[in-house]
Amino acid sequence: MTIDRRSFMAASLFTGLAAGEALAQTAPPSDAGKSPPAGLPEPAETIDLWPKGAPGMPDRPPVEVVTERSAIAQVNDRSVTGTTRPRLVVFRPDRPNGAAVLITPGGGYRLVVIDKEGYEMARWLTARGFTAFVLFYRLPGEGWKDRQNVPLADAQRAMRLIRHRAKDYGVQPERVAAMGFSAGGHVCSSLSTRFDAKVYAPLDAADRLSARPFCAAPIYPVVSMDSAIAHAGSRDLLLGPAPTAEMETAYSPDRTVPKDAPPHFLLHAEDDAAVPVDNTVRLRAALKAQGVPVETHLFAQGGHGFGLRGTIGKPVEAWPDLWRAWARAIGLA
Repeated sequence: MTIDRRSFMAASLFTGLAAGEALAQTAPPSDAGKSPPAGLPEPAETIDLWPKGAPGMPDRPPVEVVTERSAIAQVNDRSVTGTTRPRLVVFRPDRPNGAAVLITPGGGYRLVVIDKEGYEMARWLTARGFTAFVLFYRLPGEGWKDRQNVPLADAQRAMRLIRHRAKDYGVQPERVAAMGFSAGGHVCSSLSTRFDAKVYAPLDAADRLSARPFCAAPIYPVVSMDSAIAHAGSRDLLLGPAPTAEMETAYSPDRTVPKDAPPHFLLHAEDDAAVPVDNTVRLRAALKAQGVPVETHLFAQGGHGFGLRGTIGKPVEAWPDLWRAWARAIGLA
């Protein structure tokens, strides 16, 4: 099979990154589909969020399916649907810097992207000393009770579990950031604005801890449920086909920003044809109105869903280093 230049560069980028990381992860997950190309670090372990089963289980639970979407052997692009066992997969660095990042990949609330907005970002972070946790969250359109709150409940529980077990990972409990992409950006921004919302019944000591991230980075995020700018698929799957105006408000993070929201790093491409840039612009305005520190980067080109691999050769390629510089400036790392 012929590999085009962009695909070859992407494969080289991630293979080279893996070779340079010398990370400690050796246990491949049993639940993420086929193995990645040789040499790429895999998660060190898996943490189940709900030890007695996720709340609100559908009468007919979905079946988890991992799909490989990539046509290139050197680069995986897996996605997962039907998650009934919400979980964190953990990537450990060799030399922890004391900070962690909770990653919520995108997928339009129809699926969760494993590699492109999950594992690849986790590998980039661990190469720089961060402990990374990729969240396999439940999808609201798969029959769960209280569907609108299912992704946020998983994100809150994940943040609290990371803090509860921080000592095990060499992480300072207060230094846990959130980063999310596309619909995962909605999960991230919901967590950063509704961290105190009561969306599940407490289970154990972990649930006495705060779910507020140290900082948040919604990347090309779904934010607003306003039909004028909403990502229609995410809106329908989260809220159902006929949401009320009150529901649109309650589940639009730009309309629920508290004064104690954490600092935000916002990133979007203005040529995003899937999620209009106005989602990020509205969130920025709401954060500024509440006096919340916010750094915003808008790029003319980049489209949607670029993650790391889709930035090659474009100005938006700089975004991970911009995030890291910002993280240093606010004391995350």
